[in-house]
Amino acid sequence: MKQLKGLRVGLFTSGGLSSTAVAAWLAENDVDVTCYVADIGQQAPLPAGELAARLSQYGLKSKAVDLRAEMAGTALDLVTYQATYEGGYWNTTGASRAVLVGGLGPVLRADGCDVLAHGCVGGGNDQSRFARYAARFTPDLTVFTPWTRAWMLERFPTRTDMSTYLSGLGYAKELTDWVAYSVDGGLAGFSHESDALESLTTAPASVEPLMTVWPQDAAAEPETFTVRFEGGRPVAVDGTAVTPLEAMERANALGARHGISLRTVVENRVNGTKCRGVYEAPGLDVLGPCLDALYQACLDKPSAALLRQLSATLGTAVYEGRFHDASGRAAAGGADLLAAGVSGTVEATLYRGNVQVQRLLDLADAPGTARQTRFTHGGHHWITQAG
Repeated sequence: MKQLKGLRVGLFTSGGLSSTAVAAWLAENDVDVTCYVADIGQQAPLPAGELAARLSQYGLKSKAVDLRAEMAGTALDLVTYQATYEGGYWNTTGASRAVLVGGLGPVLRADGCDVLAHGCVGGGNDQSRFARYAARFTPDLTVFTPWTRAWMLERFPTRTDMSTYLSGLGYAKELTDWVAYSVDGGLAGFSHESDALESLTTAPASVEPLMTVWPQDAAAEPETFTVRFEGGRPVAVDGTAVTPLEAMERANALGARHGISLRTVVENRVNGTKCRGVYEAPGLDVLGPCLDALYQACLDKPSAALLRQLSATLGTAVYEGRFHDASGRAAAGGADLLAAGVSGTVEATLYRGNVQVQRLLDLADAPGTARQTRFTHGGHHWITQAG
């Protein structure tokens, strides 16, 4: 604590219990701390602007920074690379850590901060992710990790202690009622973790989705839509041109209506332990299968096999916070090369948790991988490929 005094601390604040408790405790002990709230499209526990305003009401210096466009671009990277992790889920939490450090780092620097701090617990996935991305994007800032310090753990040995402390200061229930349950996310997706979910006997239906619905609660009628990809990136939905942010918003809305997403996964964490969570990413689970159908049609056999390898490498890199390491950038460069010529329109139908590709239209061949010839013979349709 003494070392922090006299320095300007920029604290990444999500509204979660641990980061909010850190902010309040440091401010109470006369540390010059500013809460930086990144808007990556999250609605829970509070939207970014509302959270920053609420923290200011409690006497904390706070600043909201709009990173929705950056988050959308990174989310669509995951689609292009088909970069899922164990259990086939899109690790949107891991992806967002690169967006946060890459986007907030320059703001902290411009505001004269000496220290970058976050509220992630010691030994968890995010501890490693933030350390790696800070080394990559903000090597000039000192990284402060409160929950690895004995004096913080002595003051707040449990999450209940954090909640009690904030409640005593008058903080609203939206910021304190997260003792046994936590969420993390933004426009790309949300993760749900809880004490109950750690038991394999707890049904995932105990989770209340934030972005989508359980399939049994989805729309009663199917819905067909089209999405146009160029170079492996979505550029139009139902014939209307979209920016990356608009593509994510449109895909999220489609997926939400039809109960797309919601995966329950027991995964291997960075530190060697296992955890169980429920993950929702409706927009990515709509766009991902559509682009995969194009890859199947446009890439030759060696290219498709290589893309699968790169996808697995990138899925792990995102999870472990290595997306911007040399290996991650190299894998992404290879995947970008393979995706560069893959263009076409996909018609798909959504219905109660399912994405069914109906038709592929206006395909463009992938230069450097295959030249496709389509012909009919004896009532059969054939596609030949020549490198």
